Amino acid sequence: MDEIAYRRVLSQINPNNCPFEKSILTGCASCSMANKLNIAEREIVTCNKTDSLFLCTEYRNSLLNNFIFALGVTHIHEPMPHAMEMRLQCGGLKGLQVVLDGNNIVCDVVELISRSRQRFGLLTDFPYVQIVQFANTHYKAR
Repeated sequence: MDEIAYRRVLSQINPNNCPFEKSILTGCASCSMANKLNIAEREIVTCNKTDSLFLCTEYRNSLLNNFIFALGVTHIHEPMPHAMEMRLQCGGLKGLQVVLDGNNIVCDVVELISRSRQRFGLLTDFPYVQIVQFANTHYKAR
C-alpha cells in the first residue's frame, strides 16, 4: 500500500485522529472518547468529542516541546519514529498519571488531562520535569 496515499485518504476521512492513538492501540492507555475503526488492514483511533481532541492535542504538543532533550534530538520531525512516539505518548501519559496520583495505569486519557488541569492549572504549568524523568527511567520500548 502506498503510504502517502493512505495518509492522504486517512486525513480526509478521519479529521479527528487521536493524538494518543499509538498508546491506545498498544494498550498502554485507554480513553472514554476513543473510537477504534478499521481502514484497509489498519486500525485507527478517532476522538468522539472536539473539545477532548483539542485538549489532548495541546498536551501532546506540550510533551513534544518538553521531550526534545529526553529523546536525544535537537528538533523533532513529524512523523516521528515509532519508538520515539511510543516513549512520548506512553511515557508522557504514565508520567502524568504518576505525578497526579502515584499510579501508572492510565484508564482515561481525557479524564487524566482534565484532572491535571484542575490541579496544576494551564498546560504550561504541568510538572514536565517530573513527567519526563518518569518517562526516561520507567518507559522502555520493547
